[in-house]
Amino acid sequence: MPQPTALCVYCGSSSGNHPDYVEQARAFGAEMARRGIALVYGGGKVGLMGTVADAVLAGGGRAIGVIPRQLVDLEVAHAGLSELVVVDTMHQRKTRMFELADAFVALPGGFGTMDEMFEMLTWAQLGLHRYPCAFLDVRGYYAQLRAMMDHMVAERFVRAEQRDSVWFGQDMQQLFAWMEQYQGVYTPKWIDRSSVKA
Repeated sequence: MPQPTALCVYCGSSSGNHPDYVEQARAFGAEMARRGIALVYGGGKVGLMGTVADAVLAGGGRAIGVIPRQLVDLEVAHAGLSELVVVDTMHQRKTRMFELADAFVALPGGFGTMDEMFEMLTWAQLGLHRYPCAFLDVRGYYAQLRAMMDHMVAERFVRAEQRDSVWFGQDMQQLFAWMEQYQGVYTPKWIDRSSVKA
């Protein structure tokens, strides 16, 4: 596929316990702006979410936030975005973010980041989209998750082709280069005969 036009970034509403997380989030947002890629994200102004958005805006880029009404105050909605979309539910948030983006990247984050990214991985597994999905592995944050995915393959819960379609790495330039060369291929999920009752 060509370079994404709008990249959905999932990341923490906190900043983590090491300055590298913030530094890499800022660098990632700046690189997006430099490449003319719009940011789609959760709409907050705090934590890594706010850092990425501020870096995109500082670089002259476009930042679109999507946030549920109940989280406007909790996640401190960013008032300076190019566009802030307020929705009613978390399900609507994730759906709208998907509709606005053509690639998905997870920076370090917690349960919400995992929930959002794994929904996109599941949708890809089901053939609902063929967009690139990647984890920017700052300080080895996702090393154990990568190992867990390999374990899923070894235990025959995920196909190797599906696992291999997900990018893990620390180098932003390699990530953007990978997205430009990404060829989304749908690999049907297997269902073992032993798991189907007659």
